[in-house]
Amino acid sequence: MTLENNDETQIQQLINDWTSALCAKDIDRMMVNYADDVIVFDVKPPFQIKGVTEWRRTWEQRLPYFPESFQVETRDMNINVSGDTAFVHWVSWFTGMPKDHPAGQTWMRATVGYKRQNGRWFIAHEHVSLPFNPETSQVVLTPDI
Repeated sequence: MTLENNDETQIQQLINDWTSALCAKDIDRMMVNYADDVIVFDVKPPFQIKGVTEWRRTWEQRLPYFPESFQVETRDMNINVSGDTAFVHWVSWFTGMPKDHPAGQTWMRATVGYKRQNGRWFIAHEHVSLPFNPETSQVVLTPDI
């Protein structure tokens, strides 16, 4: 296995671990792979979150609104590694949620930037967005991509 493929494998494992932690509503496991100075652009206010402490607070406020059980379906993941920097993008949506739950209504797009520090990958930047119809300014609510 080449170093690049090993890096890609490590990053894929971080993504899998984060997703598993989200579905378990385990904030400690979610936050362990974020850099202290992470910047997050999210789908809902506050649209920009600076630092892992603020990002944790955002999830502490958010997770109580998620159902007890749900999963995340991810498609079209692309991992690009160059030295100590990596960028990953994918689309995903929440599954196994009640049909009317707002979090399970549409696909989300994610782009995540990673940086390697002391031999370990950390999330340095995260950007999640929702598709919208520019004619109506409404989010596109569909499970189809």
